[in-house]
Amino acid sequence: MTITADASFEVLPFTRTCRHIWEDGDHVLIGVSPGNSYFSSERISSLAQWATTRFAQVDFVYADLHVDRMFAAFGYTREHAEKRATKEIKAVRRRILKGVEESGPPQAEIRVRALSEFQENPVYQLLHRRVLHFLATDDEFRKGCEKMALHFVGSKLPEGESITDAQLQVCFDYMAAELPFFVDTPSILDVPSSVAAYHVKMPLTDVLFARGGGLRATRNQAYAVVRPEAAAERPPVSGTAGNHVDHAPTERTVDERRAA
Repeated sequence: MTITADASFEVLPFTRTCRHIWEDGDHVLIGVSPGNSYFSSERISSLAQWATTRFAQVDFVYADLHVDRMFAAFGYTREHAEKRATKEIKAVRRRILKGVEESGPPQAEIRVRALSEFQENPVYQLLHRRVLHFLATDDEFRKGCEKMALHFVGSKLPEGESITDAQLQVCFDYMAAELPFFVDTPSILDVPSSVAAYHVKMPLTDVLFARGGGLRATRNQAYAVVRPEAAAERPPVSGTAGNHVDHAPTERTVDERRAA
């Protein structure tokens, strides 16, 4: 269980290694998607309050690439898709900034940035090319991306219809822009280690954090489900026996970890 004076979250690191990285407390990245009602300014504020007591650095990164193409692929006219994407991106940035401001004086550095700001980052560029390469050449990775696409856009499909190749490609492009941060945030942001935090487990997590070849998260990259305690049902985390953990780590503040 993870509790602060201001918010209560349950934390489920994906593997034991992820748990150790979480306990190091170097950095957490919280990805935010436009149009996702989960990320209200109040939720952002709670996350910011909670994260800054446990990590030396906190980054909120919001998706702003291929959003217009996603709207167009699922029925909007090009003009309407561009307007809707612009509106959603501006709205999510406002919500994050408002939430961070209302979270009070931070106990750690908080940065708010768009995905597009990293397009000139050479490490991000390299990782993005690797993601695209494995999408084209690795069946396991591609199937994981397909599951992830259906997980997030399945509700947008008319009943009885399957996702088209064009829609799937747009989903791939959208995900490929985000995936470098799930593979190697430490190298992109120059931090010792990092936890990618999201409120649900992504279908692709099993692939990125599995043993073996292919595209895998680096040894200092972690993933954890972070969700409101009241909403948690506490199911066991699925995966290889002995590798995944189904309980939250013992929490300490940044200052307590540094003292240790």
